[in-house]
Amino acid sequence: MYFNIIKTRNLATWENNNQTAYQVWCKKMTELYRENLTLPGAPLGEDNPLPFFRSPITDLPVRSLDSLPGHKQEYFGWETGHRVLPYRMQDNYTRQREPLTFQSIILENDILKATFLPQLGGRLISLLYKPANRELLSVNPVFQPANLAIRNAWFSGGIEWNAGQYGHSFTTCSPIFAAEITGLQGEPGLRLYEFERTRRLFWQIDFYLPPGSTFLVAHTRMVNPNPETTSTYWWTNIAVPETPDLRILAPARKAIFVDFSQKTHAFGYADLPHLPSLNGADATYPLNSTFANEFFFQPDESGMPWEAALDSQGTGLIEASTTRLKYRKLFLWGNHQGGRHWQEFLAPGNQPYCEIQAGLAPTQLHGLPMPARADWHWTQVFGYVEAAPALVHGLDWQAAYRAVEETLQARLSHQQMHDLDAAYQGRANLPGGAILSQGSGWGSLELKRREKDPTALAVPASFVFPVNSLGPEQAKWLNLLNNGSLPEQDPDQTPGDWMVQAEWFEMLKQSLAEPENRNWFSYLHLGVMCLEHFDEEGAFSAWQKSVQLQPNPWAFRNLAVLVEGQNKPLAALVFYEKAWQLTGKRPNLALTREYLAALAKSQRFERALVIHDTLPPAFQQSDRIKLLRARIALELDDLATVEAALQHDYAVIREGETELTDLWHAMCLKRVASQAGRPVDDELREHAARDYPPPARIDFRIFS
Repeated sequence: MYFNIIKTRNLATWENNNQTAYQVWCKKMTELYRENLTLPGAPLGEDNPLPFFRSPITDLPVRSLDSLPGHKQEYFGWETGHRVLPYRMQDNYTRQREPLTFQSIILENDILKATFLPQLGGRLISLLYKPANRELLSVNPVFQPANLAIRNAWFSGGIEWNAGQYGHSFTTCSPIFAAEITGLQGEPGLRLYEFERTRRLFWQIDFYLPPGSTFLVAHTRMVNPNPETTSTYWWTNIAVPETPDLRILAPARKAIFVDFSQKTHAFGYADLPHLPSLNGADATYPLNSTFANEFFFQPDESGMPWEAALDSQGTGLIEASTTRLKYRKLFLWGNHQGGRHWQEFLAPGNQPYCEIQAGLAPTQLHGLPMPARADWHWTQVFGYVEAAPALVHGLDWQAAYRAVEETLQARLSHQQMHDLDAAYQGRANLPGGAILSQGSGWGSLELKRREKDPTALAVPASFVFPVNSLGPEQAKWLNLLNNGSLPEQDPDQTPGDWMVQAEWFEMLKQSLAEPENRNWFSYLHLGVMCLEHFDEEGAFSAWQKSVQLQPNPWAFRNLAVLVEGQNKPLAALVFYEKAWQLTGKRPNLALTREYLAALAKSQRFERALVIHDTLPPAFQQSDRIKLLRARIALELDDLATVEAALQHDYAVIREGETELTDLWHAMCLKRVASQAGRPVDDELREHAARDYPPPARIDFRIFS
């Protein structure tokens, strides 16, 4: 059942006459195979050993303009507050690239060639339209992590699958499972899947590329096998080349835009394509924006939502889906110095890109309730499209998107998409075949926990997590599950991975009722679980018990974070100092960064300088410590050190962060004031800003 996505007209007749021969032909015409991919890349380094606790503000505050209808404000900001645990931060990369080899999985027919990287979240890094030898996606020539994801590390290019929590996915730079599956007529397909630990959800994407199909088909499934509703999130992020003639189209008359003129960004509702956020310019042309910008198409009336990125000839990428994946977005870096630098920073070689995105909710800041026991499915397709350029780029917005809609409908109608979705949904629960790439061991551990819990709901059979995926980190929790205790470990070792799931929280509390199970390591984890569940008193007590049983830097550091959050900076410094002293001759980079930041925040610059000068050279060259050293130097009027620090090529600048340009402006202002021989005033500030603009290489500003 391939409908109009099959280009050979006599296939249906042949299929009926010779089913076996057709299946053999399919297997020859659609290929699934693995290849090594080597490209310049910066290694991720080890995960940060310190737990980063969730924000106490679980519902992000969101401002709305009067134009935003009430029904678009429902669940706005709900459960979108920052959270990382039980995952750890990935923040130990640099800008130093070397040849890195990744295993790629390729799904290919005679029309399209799709290349996936299961070791990096299953990213679809290339979709080649073979008849024209045209790449439909923005392909990054390097693997360069940058600080944009929930866990910090993220890279640009291709198609990213974001599940569970607001932001770039927990697994965007981590391995996930990949397995071989079989299509409707026997051709090979690919399944990507994983267990999302924060929301306790299971997700999978089944990719099919039947012979002759002009679309790559992705059938996605999210399962909440739990007895309570959760807020969830899904956005498919698609990077496409950004050219001067590029237009982004979707079947929507309205958009939710962000009004950046407000002190805190406010969301409004307006007619497309001319948005107030761009002073009435046509927002569907990415280069019309002079700052990093985004807006959300609202195709509420579409029976098959889609989005396309088309050049001056009306050609390019189109994606479409069933209606559950209803909403669309355009993100762009902006046509200004900071935006252009971000593009080159992420993907060297003058290869600008923008992102078209597809999601479940009206914006990415909408939490979406996923009921208990829910099993959601939708189908999305990706491929090449051509439409009349005069209409695509005409002044009549509705005529422009209808021209694309008609072209799409001629190949894949609403009913055909619905039937395609039903056909693949019928296969979604079948276990996959050979596992082509391993993900984490946490899915297997969760299945074992559920086996021992008589109240746990069943997980669909498609989620196969082999026992051999279990490793040393899962072994600790298996011991708690099977033997009732969390084993103690050497406090000089980093604590490893964390666990905050409610069921494990209860198990750990029960184990500590027995005196023989009480050890510093168990109380360390108990405190992490307590604070992640907003029990500050319980966390403080647990970490105090941890250091009483065995003085350790990990619990002292957590105590510092806890009291710092209670606005007790001096108490935090006491705990940080104890943690620092316990690291002794083996200082920890992550802990050192936090201690120096706390000293600088408390204006203990001389003490911070003493600590800095005792560090190993490799620590002193790390990005965050180098930035802290520059901030200390600025406060001590050592402008030569500030200037030297600004020559460094930084890797970990966060999206929206202005530390480098702030240091530049402060340094220039001090020099201007010194030359003028008078204190800083508004005139000197204006002079410094006007005559000493920051160089492009340190400009990461969203707005110039």
